[in-house]
Amino acid sequence: MSPGHAPELEASDLHAGYAAQRVLHGVSARFGRGWSAIVGANGAGKTTLLRALAGLLAPAAGQVRLGGVALAALTARERGQRIAWLAQLGGPGGELGGELTVRETVALGRLPQLGPFGSPGPADDAAVAAAMQACGCADRAERPLLELSGGERQRALLARALATGAPVLLLDEPTTHLDPSHQVALVRLLRRLAATHTVVTVMHDLPLALAADRVLLLDAGGLRADAPAADPALHAAIAACFGGAVRIGWRDGCARVEPAL
Repeated sequence: MSPGHAPELEASDLHAGYAAQRVLHGVSARFGRGWSAIVGANGAGKTTLLRALAGLLAPAAGQVRLGGVALAALTARERGQRIAWLAQLGGPGGELGGELTVRETVALGRLPQLGPFGSPGPADDAAVAAAMQACGCADRAERPLLELSGGERQRALLARALATGAPVLLLDEPTTHLDPSHQVALVRLLRRLAATHTVVTVMHDLPLALAADRVLLLDAGGLRADAPAADPALHAAIAACFGGAVRIGWRDGCARVEPAL
């Protein structure tokens, strides 16, 4: 699952939305090797930004570049080889129908590497097995995906993203439906991946988001803060964005997020 080199992903003066509704307003950010978490209130534009970074949503203005190349100039297969996407569970692209097993679902992640007529070989089988092991779903490899719980399906879909071997991982709410033990396991996995990958996650859970190397705060479609997770100014901006409903402290290298009751 190591890509060797994680290219920089850059959004420049990005404006994007749906039909007549503009959601993002001039967002600029660069994402290199490491783990970046995007946070913000509901409707702030987090998923819209992630979809634009993945090339799934064409910007109304501005540009996304990957490794210095305009994302729009890449074919769908080229994007799939370089960017792995995990949608929100239950959202568009976040579910699969039919009776695919976990192994078959994860193996779909190899399609961008294989192409339409390629046949999987030992390297592909190894990538699928490693992804399932990393995501804690290897023991359910032969189970139909639709028979699993929401958390188990989420781990299988995350494994599908990892199996691509792409150097850029864009994950929308990857902790959805996961119990605390699997949330912690996922955070540890993201930290390991951050050494070799460009990892960008959208997260509602602030304590988990603040385990990232860097946090971007979106507010009403604009980038309000972009700083290391331990930055007190970032904590103040997050608290203000949520109307003072939370207090954020930092102790022993970890965030402490409490409701301001």
